[in-house]
Amino acid sequence: MNWMQVSIYTTAEGIDPVCGRLLGMNIGGFEIEDKDDFNEFLENNHMYWDYVDDKLLAEKQGETRVKIYLGENEDGAAQLVQVKSELAALKSLDPDGRFGRLEIEINSLSEEDWENNWKQYFHPIPVGDRLIIKPEWESLDDTEGKIIFNIDPGMTFGSGQHETTRLCVEQLDKRVKPGMRVLDLGCGSGILSIISLLLGADYAYAIDIDPNCRKIAYSNAALNGIGSDVYEVKSGNIIGDGDFKAEVEARGGFDIVVANIVADVIIPLCDDARRYMKEGGVFICCGIIEPRLPEVLRAMEENGFTILEEKNENDWYCIVSM
Repeated sequence: MNWMQVSIYTTAEGIDPVCGRLLGMNIGGFEIEDKDDFNEFLENNHMYWDYVDDKLLAEKQGETRVKIYLGENEDGAAQLVQVKSELAALKSLDPDGRFGRLEIEINSLSEEDWENNWKQYFHPIPVGDRLIIKPEWESLDDTEGKIIFNIDPGMTFGSGQHETTRLCVEQLDKRVKPGMRVLDLGCGSGILSIISLLLGADYAYAIDIDPNCRKIAYSNAALNGIGSDVYEVKSGNIIGDGDFKAEVEARGGFDIVVANIVADVIIPLCDDARRYMKEGGVFICCGIIEPRLPEVLRAMEENGFTILEEKNENDWYCIVSM
């Protein structure tokens, strides 16, 4: 079956009135694309930051849109006429234009297109000196002798193109050596811990507050030939759960602790990270925006860390300490 993707252009203030009209027509399945909501979502859901393509970020900077999907058939055509009528009525009630232009754009999608069109945002990218991050459906004719990390982003997790991922992977590329043990705090889809193993680490322990992390990280590990004998993923609250903290500390003796999270999590972690590290280990933290950098540096110094390196890409900072 083919579908019509109907995009309704509105404003943040117009979302509720538009969706209310749609619900009144028994159209309950819609997508909302709003720049402010998208930015707020990313601010509060760090696990997705690393996996959002720059093209997708640019797209979100445009107008607010409410998207619906109607069948390309007689019923769908009748619904489309009704949608246009409801938008015209809403526009007549909004002389100040607070709800935006309330116009529509129609694209045709086949079932296959609908399932796969999101893949356009994910492509192989070289990171550091030794690695290429590659969506599993892509093929490479020439790997240039580099290590290939395959990932299946699904429709939620992506291919590691965000600055914070690149900064972390570059540091892992420089510092991971055979025999090392790596702890990945806030692992998301497991990208950093799995890459550590591909770069030569003997064991990686990955944790995240999101319970979905285990299924996704283990799936990505399997794509790269990584087994549970060297890779362990757990879900828990590393900040607020004392028992879980103790469990992580019991693993102890990590050569590298990496945390690609946000400043509000990194700051309290500074009090604990030392206990997870072996003597001479390093703490790599990223996901820090420039305005929060002084706070993070102060927390690290107050907890006895020595700053070894500080790197940034655009407004994102990565700190390496010991």
